[in-house]
This record gives sequence, structure tokens and C-alpha cells, in this order.
Amino acid sequence: MSELQAESRDERVGAQRVDAKSPRAAYADIAIAVAALATLVALPFLFDSKSLLDFVIRCSAFGLFASSLNLLVGYTGMISFGHGMFFGLGAYGFGLIMQRTGVPIPVALIGTLLMTALVSAAIGAICVRLKEIYFAFVTLAFQMLIHSMVLSWASLTGGDQGLRGGIPRPVFLGVDLSNHMHLYVTSCTLLVIGLLLMRQIAQSPFGYTLRMIRDNAVRASFIGIDVWRAKLTIFVLAAVFASTGGIIMSLFVSGAYPEFAYWTISGEGIFINMLGGVSTFLGPMVGTVLLLTLNDTVTRLTEHYGLVLGIVILFFAIGLRKGLMDFAVEWCALRRDVSRERPR
Repeated sequence: MSELQAESRDERVGAQRVDAKSPRAAYADIAIAVAALATLVALPFLFDSKSLLDFVIRCSAFGLFASSLNLLVGYTGMISFGHGMFFGLGAYGFGLIMQRTGVPIPVALIGTLLMTALVSAAIGAICVRLKEIYFAFVTLAFQMLIHSMVLSWASLTGGDQGLRGGIPRPVFLGVDLSNHMHLYVTSCTLLVIGLLLMRQIAQSPFGYTLRMIRDNAVRASFIGIDVWRAKLTIFVLAAVFASTGGIIMSLFVSGAYPEFAYWTISGEGIFINMLGGVSTFLGPMVGTVLLLTLNDTVTRLTEHYGLVLGIVILFFAIGLRKGLMDFAVEWCALRRDVSRERPR
């Protein structure tokens, strides 16, 4: 990158940072979040379809998971092959707490997130010291370790059969999660709150610190940034959001299964980010909708799901060379620049 390009890029980042600190920007995000939640809540009244509600609940679970992964991949440059372990921890942790203790659901949710934070802090303290491919494969190794524990500790986890007997759902504050509509609204609420919090993290000074670490970690350390602490902090935060996705999925299926902690979950998260794009905040959500729609459509039409998925991957990797939202944003910017340069 030339000095002129670097200065131009720094100016753009600086301008974005000013906007990010503006209270008006935060209020705009809150207003968008409220509008999005209101739209989601209104869907069941507009479309009488249980399958639509199920689809949105699954999008809530995987959308939180994929967006949390993008905090590592897109904003910090930390490609994790084992992020799915926290999705599995959320599902199993919440299910076990509810089955073994019978505490209120909010207490179980908070307890699960605290447990995930502790486990991710211990794992992250080791992993974030590593660079690039070593970080990726050590996170994968930890995921395989957790998956092996799920399978071997059958007396606690149910082994390869998963948690059996369902998850108790006592009513709290008038919310009955055994009611499908209540579960739907709760899932949408957790999704919107999670996305709003991640948005604030991404647009905060800490978020721009992560971008600096992604672009040049050595330079960031030279100006006094504690790179290890910043990476560990975002690693833990991303794990907590991924765990929330796992909790939603455990409530949806009323249990937890070894597949939730298997490495393929992490692969799906990476693929979702490839589909939607990592340079835009909503890219992972777009990728989630695309992947789940592709799953539902292809499995109904053909048995060769792997072949179709491979073709889609090749299209995005070789054809677009970026996610759908990345391509759309760049295309719109190009069209805007062309229209400005066109003589009037």
C-alpha cells in the first residue's frame, strides 16, 4: 500500500470513528433495531406459517453464531476453525442447567453465558498468542477435544444420543417458552439485542482498535495497544454471543446433540461469512438466510446436496471473490462514483 493510499484510508477510518462516537449514530442503531424487532414480531400475524417461524428461529441461532464469528474474522483478522465449540457449549450448558437444577430460565441463561466466558477465557489465553494458521488449527483442536468429551461423558451429556428428556421450560414473567409463539418472539428479541450489542462493539473505539490489530498488529503494539488483551477480550465476547445462539437452538430442538459441538458447525459459520461477506456488519445475517434457504431448498429437490454446495462455494470464491454484501456495497459505491464523474 502506498503512503498516499494509507493516508487516504486513515482519513476514512478517522471519519468513521467520529461518526461511531456520535450519540446520534447509536440512537439510529437502536431505532433500526426496534423497527427490525417490530417487523419480525409482526410476521406471524401477516403469514400463517409455522415453517416460517421455525426458519426465523433457526436464523436467530445461526445468525448470532455467524455474526459473532465475524467479530473475529472480519474485524480482528482471527480465522477460527473451532468457534462452533461455543455454540455447542451454549446448547449443552443451558440444557444441563435446566435439567439438573430447575432454576428459572433467565438464571440458566446467565449462568450458561458466564460458564462460556470462563471456558473461552481459558482457551483464548492460549490461542490468541498464536498467529494465523496456528491459531486456526489450535482452536479446531480444542473444538475436537470438547466434542470428544461430549461423546465420552455419556453419564452427563448422553453421549452420541445427546441430551434426552427435553429441556424444562418453567414460565417466567409471563413468558412460556413451551408456547411456539413465545419462543419465536424470545428468539427474535435475543437476536436483535445480540446484533445491536455487536454493532456497538464494532463501532466503538475498541472496535477500531481491533481493525488496527487486523491491519497491522506490530504497529498497534508499537503505539501502546495491548494486542493480546484486546484479542482475548473479543475472543471471549464472540464466544458469549455464539453461546447465545446455541441456547436458542437448544430451546428450539428441546435438547442438545453432539453435532452442535462438531467441527462442521464451525465450517458452516465460515461458509456463512463467505456467502454474506465479512466487510459489512449484516453480511453474516444475509449469509445465514442464504445458507438455510439453500439447505431447505436443495434437500427437497435433490440428494446431491454436497455437489450443489460445492458449486456455490466455487461461485463465491472464484466468481465474485467476495461475499454477497461485500459485492453489493462495492458495486453501489462504484455506481455512485461513476455517476459523480459523469459530465452533466
